[in-house]
Amino acid sequence: MAETMFVAGHSRLPAGMAAKNVYETLTITVELDRKYGVILEASCTLATEHGRDYIGRLLRGHSILHGVDDLVEEVKQNYYGKATNAIIAALADLHYQFQQIKHK
Repeated sequence: MAETMFVAGHSRLPAGMAAKNVYETLTITVELDRKYGVILEASCTLATEHGRDYIGRLLRGHSILHGVDDLVEEVKQNYYGKATNAIIAALADLHYQFQQIKHK
């Protein structure tokens, strides 16, 4: 079994966003350590490369083993774009997906 896993979380994008023209949903994907839930790499479907890179750097290094509350706070304190709520919802879904996998 691999030491890492790939997990995706999804949420709806708000109207009026550039990414909404390409995607209906915001997707956050992460590669994380299977044992500790630490995010090694992260990406998302924001429209700009800069936005995608920023969210990736913001999430990297955090563990989702016991929830995403710390990540939600990071997003609230550092990301000031229209996708804030969509990012938070995608993180919640990401954690849910991770828990489903861990309990199999």
